[in-house]
Formats: sequence, structure tokens, C-alpha cells
Amino acid sequence: MLREPQKIPLVMSTDETKRLLAVASSLKARLLLSLGYGCGLRAGEVVRLKVKHIDSAQKIIRIEQSKGRKDRNVMLSSETLDLLRQWWKVRPSRHDAQTPVPERWLFPGTRAGKPMTTRQLNRLFHEAAEAAGIRKGVTLHALRHSFATHLLERGTDIRIIQALLGHDKLDTTARYTRVATGMIAAIESPLDLLSLPRKPRKNRKDPPPA
Repeated sequence: MLREPQKIPLVMSTDETKRLLAVASSLKARLLLSLGYGCGLRAGEVVRLKVKHIDSAQKIIRIEQSKGRKDRNVMLSSETLDLLRQWWKVRPSRHDAQTPVPERWLFPGTRAGKPMTTRQLNRLFHEAAEAAGIRKGVTLHALRHSFATHLLERGTDIRIIQALLGHDKLDTTARYTRVATGMIAAIESPLDLLSLPRKPRKNRKDPPPA
């Protein structure tokens, strides 16, 4: 059986990510993209967030019944929490005024009782990427890839990244070591090492007589 060719994930640099978030067209767009990058969430996980999933006391977000039907927790940064609070003040509530607050979608869609679609989120991402001048063919999933890669480059243990992403196998997370350009660029090439003066070998002294 032929194995599928493995492609390495397309990742944005920290500078590109910063530009993307800075040019987001609205508070809502900036928050959505910040959740994707700042928490490593999949598009479907971002749009299906409810008020009850945000734990501001413990600074975590609970991701329920995600891919593989497993729950997990991710970090809630102070900046994301601040954006969430700003968004809650202006969030449209015409469709869910009767819904108990914990059960309300953070990003309600145009249809009553439904969250916004991943298609809408995708469109917001591509608008921001274009405005930020990011030319490489990144997709919305690049936010999640960039989250993992940037954590790895800053020295976060790969098993912690595995837990944050909700990966079953470490192999799936380990592929980010292939795109962690900061780590790769910092490794000295053996070619450069050839030109370094060789350290003199210490002469072995004969052991003292017993």
C-alpha cells in the first residue's frame, strides 16, 4: 500500500500574524482570528464556542466534543479575554434573548439558534490576509499551525502542545518541528563548523604509579 506523501504545514511568521490581526476589519474579526491563533483552535471550534466554555477565573477555554469526540482545555490569554468582554457588549442578541446566557453562542449566525458558519470565518481570514499583504497561499488552518510552531520555537514542551491541539498521536504534533524555522535557522550547519579552528586534543597523561 502506497503511503500518502506528507506535506509540511504552511505557517505564518510572528510578524505576518501580528499584521494579520492588526488589519482585521472589525472587533469581531479580530477576536475570531485571535481565538484561532491564540488558542490553536480549528475553525469549527471557534464558531461553536458558547458563553459557558469561557472560564475567566481559571483563564481557560473548554473545547467540548471536538474532533475525535474528546474535550480539552486551552489557555485564555488576558488579551483574548479583553476582546471577549468588548465583543459581549456589542454582540447582537436579537435571536437568543430567551436563551439562558451560558448556552448562548458567542458568535450567533443569521439563522436563529445557529452559530456563524466556518465559511463566514474563512472569508474574514482571507480578507485580513490580503489586507496584511500575505502573499503565500495560507488558509484559515494556518492560524492553528502557526500557534503550534511559534510555541515550539519558544521552547514549549511538545507534549504540552500535543495536549493543547488535542492530538492523539505525538507524531501528528512532531511534524511542526519540520517547520519551526526559528529552531531550524538557529542550528549551525556542519559546513560552518568545518571552518572553525579545531580544539587541540589534550595529551593523555600516564596514570600515576600505584
